[in-house]
Amino acid sequence: MAKKKEQPKKQALTPEQAGAYIAGAGSMVRQPITETLETNFMPYAMSVIVSRAIPEIDGFKPSHRKLLYTMYGMGLLNGQTIKSANIVGQTMQLNPHGDAAIYDTMVRLSRGYEALLHPYVQSKGSFGKAYSRDMQCAAARYTEAKLEPIAAELFADIDKDTVDFVDNYDATKQEPTLLPVTFPTVLVNANTGIAVGMASSICPFNLREICETTIAYIRDPNTPIIDTLQAPDFPGGGLLVYNRDELEQIYKTGRGSFKVRARYSYDKSANCIDITEIPPTTTVEAIIEKTVDLCKQKKITEINDIRDETGLQGLKITIDLKRGADPDKLMQRLYKMTTLQDSFSCNFNILIAGTPRVMGIAEILEEWLGFRTECVKRRLYFDLTKAKDKLHILNGLEKILLDIDKAIKIVRETQEEAEVVPNLMIGFSIDQKQAEYVAEIKLRHLNREYILKRTEEIIKLRETIAGLEETLGSKAKIRSLIISELKQVAKKYGQPRRTELYFASDEPEQSEAEEIPNYPVTYFYTEQGYFKKITPQSLRMSGEQKVKEGDRVIQTVTGANADHLLFFTGHCQVYKSRGADFDDTKASVLGDYIPSKLSFEKDEMPLYMAVTNDYSGYMIFVFENGKIAKVEMSAYATKTNRKKLLSAFSDKAPLAQALYLKEDCELLLTSSNGRRLAVHTAVIAAKTTKNTQGVSVMTQRKGHRVIGVEIAAPDYPFIGRYRTRSLPAAGKLPAQEEAGEQLTL
Repeated sequence: MAKKKEQPKKQALTPEQAGAYIAGAGSMVRQPITETLETNFMPYAMSVIVSRAIPEIDGFKPSHRKLLYTMYGMGLLNGQTIKSANIVGQTMQLNPHGDAAIYDTMVRLSRGYEALLHPYVQSKGSFGKAYSRDMQCAAARYTEAKLEPIAAELFADIDKDTVDFVDNYDATKQEPTLLPVTFPTVLVNANTGIAVGMASSICPFNLREICETTIAYIRDPNTPIIDTLQAPDFPGGGLLVYNRDELEQIYKTGRGSFKVRARYSYDKSANCIDITEIPPTTTVEAIIEKTVDLCKQKKITEINDIRDETGLQGLKITIDLKRGADPDKLMQRLYKMTTLQDSFSCNFNILIAGTPRVMGIAEILEEWLGFRTECVKRRLYFDLTKAKDKLHILNGLEKILLDIDKAIKIVRETQEEAEVVPNLMIGFSIDQKQAEYVAEIKLRHLNREYILKRTEEIIKLRETIAGLEETLGSKAKIRSLIISELKQVAKKYGQPRRTELYFASDEPEQSEAEEIPNYPVTYFYTEQGYFKKITPQSLRMSGEQKVKEGDRVIQTVTGANADHLLFFTGHCQVYKSRGADFDDTKASVLGDYIPSKLSFEKDEMPLYMAVTNDYSGYMIFVFENGKIAKVEMSAYATKTNRKKLLSAFSDKAPLAQALYLKEDCELLLTSSNGRRLAVHTAVIAAKTTKNTQGVSVMTQRKGHRVIGVEIAAPDYPFIGRYRTRSLPAAGKLPAQEEAGEQLTL
């Protein structure tokens, strides 16, 4: 019998290798997390940031630049459109990321897609729409494209060494690192990108306004940007809710947001609203779906039907109204409840020399001006070099033309062709380039006219060279050239604003009470800040109110769903809300935690809740030092929808109790020394200043303070004992017969 093959013995793992072997998986190499990040994650992150998602100062990402340069190289700036599939295929020589990604890039740059204020690609066929999720572009084999006329400004003088060129991915072709754009494209067309750990979101501006702003900045860098650059301008139009402070902040820092709302018109004969322009951050389908959802929830009841009527005339959403519905009030509600009004967040993150930087408008213009100045200088130097080379050749020709017979004799007497140029060089003391040019002159050019023309050309070349050298040496002249180019671009391609400015003063006044469903509710507020809103029907069917352990209900107020709620806190602030902002709930739940719901500050605890519908009456603040402040409730009413008011009451002394009174009544104050004092609020003058310190009412001995405040019941038999003729007063101690008596709130 054959012997069994001996199995190699498994070697025992060393202590250093213990835990480095996983059964069924193999060996595991230990590596510090920092090393993993440096070797694996950082190269990927930098590649996405530098080579994919963040635009550069010429306004393009690499994918945009590769596509447009390929189309330029194919001669598509002029002539007829060609199949998109052909363009995509050619672009893959520079961009090896797949035909689908390249075609998507071209679609977004096209006129048919309507995503850019000034499209760079002229499209033929179905390219989809930026404002519709369902309208997709046709396949590349069906559509055609070419470059728009404005694309000429992207490649102006690119053949004059204005920008650097690098090899493509397989070193078979060369491509530009940047495009020598003649205007700040980075601010004219919208550009968004999400990289690793950062993002970029640049809103579009009107071309004419950008050119005017750039010119003004070149002439005086201290000129306020907002004087010439009104606001962003979107290809889809709409109404920009104008806030000068917000825009100035964006212009200064490169970060911020503003609101854009849809434009609509009311057709009285058909009783319908036609929406023809929407914000750039939403789609037709999203608006319709949200509106339908609101109708199903009965939050909107004025709509009979909503449909998408987008066609050849452009975007259109039609809303059929019920009889008697107010279109303007309905639209104001839809602005608040749907994306018919949406925010556009700005993050002007741009790659500068391979480094991402978030910059304001002035910084971007400064960087663009530096880039454009370099392009112009390189163009001038290229022209200067060409002119000098030509002058050098003509100078050699001039020497020949002074003695043509000698030149002819040298050529005729030279036996070998290869010796013609060296002999001319020796005979006239000229270099090889000059001699080569002379040797190629045709016999028909050996006449007086040709000689005179060349002589005149020499004079003009010398003048041109002098002018180019003077311009190159003058910063002012180079900037004048840039200004001249900007003026030409603005004149040739400028167009009126599409997005209209909408000022807050144009907002129609309306009663919020009409917007909010109003029905009876009961509000519950606990000591720890939990809040419940319960309808009467639910309250009748409920048992005991559920609260957290150690918590208790301190306020129970009967009111309505549309009431205003004011939550006073220990930081002397008040947070405002509406009953309708909270969901109807039941006694069996804890309710909403107000500090979290209304975003209280750290360690800010709730003290009191006031419920009002007309801001009538007074707020009474009783302080531990015995002072009482009476503030008119109207002092807390605001015209704007402010959620937080500072200095809601005085912080000079600790607060013992806050009360909201519709009308004056009698209060019974209790001190820590047991004394009591009855005070009628009518004797205290009301103030409109919220943080008034109040007036002294109950004097306190050293070490004592007000610890209780109650509304005295009208039938309380001992109330007369605690009344005084003058204030302030120390109050009196309770009589023995009062034992067991209770006051009611």
